[in-house]
Amino acid sequence: METTADLTVSAVRDTRRRGRSRRSLPIALFGLLLLAGCAGDSPSALNPAGTGSARVAGLWWLLFWISMAVFVEVMALLIWALVFRRGTARVRHGQPLRFVTIAGAGLPLVILVAVYGVGLRDLAALGDGPGPEAPTVEVTGHKWWWEVRYPGASGATANEIHIPVGEQVRVRLRTADVLHSFWVPQLMPKTDLIAGETRETWLRAERAGSYRGQCAEYCGTQHAHMAFLVVAQPRADYDAWLARLDAPAREPGTDAERRGRQAFVQGTCAACHAVRGTGAEGRVGPDLSNVGSRWSIGAGAVPNDAGHLGGWIANSQTAKPGNAMPPQPIDAARLPDLIAYLRSLE
Repeated sequence: METTADLTVSAVRDTRRRGRSRRSLPIALFGLLLLAGCAGDSPSALNPAGTGSARVAGLWWLLFWISMAVFVEVMALLIWALVFRRGTARVRHGQPLRFVTIAGAGLPLVILVAVYGVGLRDLAALGDGPGPEAPTVEVTGHKWWWEVRYPGASGATANEIHIPVGEQVRVRLRTADVLHSFWVPQLMPKTDLIAGETRETWLRAERAGSYRGQCAEYCGTQHAHMAFLVVAQPRADYDAWLARLDAPAREPGTDAERRGRQAFVQGTCAACHAVRGTGAEGRVGPDLSNVGSRWSIGAGAVPNDAGHLGGWIANSQTAKPGNAMPPQPIDAARLPDLIAYLRSLE
């Protein structure tokens, strides 16, 4: 039988364990935050690939090194005060006041004015848009995907923006519902999409590649699955891609693809989606004329492969709950043909 002293010791031990657990929780959370920022494919504004992001990164590093210099100075003064100022040393009259005036007021004022001037210079450069002859892209934010159109082209795409390398591209932004925010960290700062307004920004990639973008304004339950890709390519490749966007979708090449097109046009898919050159002209959901070549399904929700595509058609709510596409009454025997047809659209 436990005595009162045993119970007291046990209670003290439990209290100490709880205290250690509470103290270790912030450390564990901090470690998880550090690990979350270590993903190799995470786009970073500090890894610029365009003119706009290079200015943002330059300003960030300027502020970082100034902060580091101030930190080192403060720590050095603190150490000096703790170690070398002990004893009976006498300070001359007026010396502390001059030091505080210069180091505590004058120097910070000079630094802040200089940083403010650099910030104004970069802000003016970021606001200086391209000329009227520049390529234009029109982007509309939906819950939760991006509609992309090019003036003069009859077709559209979704969650994927193609631009020519080394050229400023004007981007006109609208929202079809709530507020969104257009952000490509490696190319340009954020631009908010406000209901009833057409906002403008620009993109310029200095090297070819694919750059992930993201909605940066919380817009609902699937805000995290509202990503897009900016594909920067040589001008000849860009022109060829734009010509394909203005042409009818690829014709089926096999019997399975032909049966899949028939199932698409005659089924419920055509009520919401469009495929150029067919009877499907829906405007509620994304245009699927080149869905087979897109980088993902559902604006980054799942990979674009046959298995995920079939699951998305049957019931997209399992992959992206709350999206506007209800489960589809597709016969199991016709689903492989429909998948084959959609994957052929490149």
